[in-house]
Amino acid sequence: MHFSFKSKEKDALDAQYEAQKIAFAPIIFQCARVLREWGVLKLLHENSKTGLGLEEICAQIQKSTYSINLLLESALSADIVEQKEERYFLSKVGYFLQNDPMTVSNMDFNHYINYLGMYHLDESAEYEKPFGLKYFGEWQTIYPALSELPPKIKEAWFSFDHFYSDGAFEAALDILKTLKHKSVLDIGGNTGKFSLLCAERLKDANICIADLPEQIKLASENIKKAHLQERITTFAIDILSSAALPKSYDIVWMSQFLDCFAESDILKILEKVHKSLKYDSKVCILEPIWDRQRFEASAFCIINTSPYFTAIANGKSKMFKWDNLKKLIEKSSLEIEHVYDNLGFGHSLVVCKNKGLEW
Repeated sequence: MHFSFKSKEKDALDAQYEAQKIAFAPIIFQCARVLREWGVLKLLHENSKTGLGLEEICAQIQKSTYSINLLLESALSADIVEQKEERYFLSKVGYFLQNDPMTVSNMDFNHYINYLGMYHLDESAEYEKPFGLKYFGEWQTIYPALSELPPKIKEAWFSFDHFYSDGAFEAALDILKTLKHKSVLDIGGNTGKFSLLCAERLKDANICIADLPEQIKLASENIKKAHLQERITTFAIDILSSAALPKSYDIVWMSQFLDCFAESDILKILEKVHKSLKYDSKVCILEPIWDRQRFEASAFCIINTSPYFTAIANGKSKMFKWDNLKKLIEKSSLEIEHVYDNLGFGHSLVVCKNKGLEW
C-alpha cells in the first residue's frame, strides 16, 4: 500500500491562481480562524436555509460592520462562504472549518503552536535547531516544556496529539490482545492516555510508562485519578541518555514517538529497546505514515506536520515515509513481523520481533 500525490492538469491561469492561494494562505487562515472564533461560521451554520445579511450578522455578533465585512470578503474569495442576493451562506468548506474535529484541531495547533515560530523555518531547517521554540521560552526541545505551556497553547498541543492517536488506540489494542500481553512498556507515554486505556482493555496486563520526568508528573496525576497505581507504574528517563530501559516486557509500545527524533537517534533508541527485550517480546510502533494512507487529505495533513518538528519541536525530525521507517528498523536488531494499516485516522501499527528469531 503506497499512496502518491497525482499532479492535476491546469492551464497557466489556473496554476497562477493556485500560486496566489499559497501566497495569501497565512492571511486567509487567520481570517477563517477569526470568523470561527467570533462565532460567525456557527451563526451561518445555524441559519443555513435563509442565510444572513451583513447587518444581521454584525448585530448578533456585536462587531463592527467594517470588521465583519473585511473578514467575510476574504472568506468569500476562499469559498468559505457564499453570497446570494446580499445574504451570506456557509459553504461546504466553511461547514468543515466550523464542525469537523480534524480541521478544528489542525487550525488550533497551527495557530497556537506553529504560527509565530514558523517564521523561522528557514534558519531552523538550515541549522537543524528549533528557532521558533523561543516564543514559548528557553528550551532545547518542546517536550520538557509541555507541562509548563500556557493553558490555551497546552490544550491545542494535546488536543492535536490526542486527536490523531486516540482513534487508533482501540484498533491497536484489539491487535495487542492477540499477542502475549501480560506486561507492556509504554515508551513516550506522555499523559498516560494509552496506558490508561490499555489497563482498561487488557485486564490482566501490568503497564509501565517511560518518559521524561516532566511528562511522568502529568501521567502520574492521571494514573492516581483513575486509581490505577497498582497496575500502572512509571519510569523517568531521557531516552537519549545512557540510562537503560526497564527489561523483559512482553510488549514495548511506542506511539507517535519515533517521529520526534532524528534518524541517527531513532537507531540508538531501537537498539536500546532491543537490549531491554526478552527473547519473545514484541515491539509495537504506531505511526501515521504518509504514503500508507487511503485518502489524499490524510497524507496532506501528515506531510505538513513535519515543518512543526523543524521549527518548533526539535529541529531534526519529521513524519515518516514508509521506506524511511522500514530502513531504520531493518538497520536495527529488530525485524518487521507484520504491518497493520488504516487504524483510526490513518495510523499504521508495525509489529517487530528480535531479528532472525523464530518461534
